[in-house]
Amino acid sequence: MPECAHIDALVTPFVDDALPEGERQTVTRHITACPACRAKVAVERSIRSLMQTRRADLAPPAPADLKSRCAALRARQAAPVVDFASGRTASRVAVLLAWRARLAPYALAASLLLAVTGVFLYQATRSSSRVLAAELAMDHEKCFGLNALLGTQHSSDTVEAAMADGFDWHMRLPDISEHDDVNLVGSRLCLYGEGKTAHIMYRHNGRPVSLFMLPSESRADELVKVLGHQARIWSAGDRTFVLVANEPAPEMERMTALVRTTLR
Repeated sequence: MPECAHIDALVTPFVDDALPEGERQTVTRHITACPACRAKVAVERSIRSLMQTRRADLAPPAPADLKSRCAALRARQAAPVVDFASGRTASRVAVLLAWRARLAPYALAASLLLAVTGVFLYQATRSSSRVLAAELAMDHEKCFGLNALLGTQHSSDTVEAAMADGFDWHMRLPDISEHDDVNLVGSRLCLYGEGKTAHIMYRHNGRPVSLFMLPSESRADELVKVLGHQARIWSAGDRTFVLVANEPAPEMERMTALVRTTLR
């Protein structure tokens, strides 16, 4: 049976129906026998469902003028034109198909250009606090979903050691001994657009709360509402912190104040 580490990289494309049939069968056989990987697939599916239902929160609908321009372009494509290479009259679509065959040698270069352009566009979104908040909100849901299925619990010493080992961050967790409504769940290492981020998980009155630390990054103080969650963003030195929870703004500020006075 394949190692779980190998299957882990296939979970997302498996849920997205993007795997070749052979790899899909491999994942199906593995998760049938492996409860941990089966739980990961279940969580990935729940996150995909969340993204589909909250898609409008991430991207507003296309403006009316863009829709009208697209409709006009479709009408123009259906209109007859003269193919100067053959002298015959044909639809724009037919002419485009004919020219596509002639331009095939340039297709690879065009594809590479689009790929490079896509990279720059992707990096540009990294400056968006809303995109960052949405990404971390989905990690928040995913990690707590896994925690509910696997039932893991970490002590303060374990979390602090993980932060030192994974990020060279010699931190001390906030003292929550006087806060009966707050409990430490544990920590995870998550990925986001710029690299890896530390993820420390709490429960506040039983509700999940996530604290993310992004190393070597600085952002302005901001409160962003996205995907049904509040994301409180602030920076200290060369680290950015993001507190994610489904809590009202005043409660987010109270929890943020508790964390900011102790974490650096």
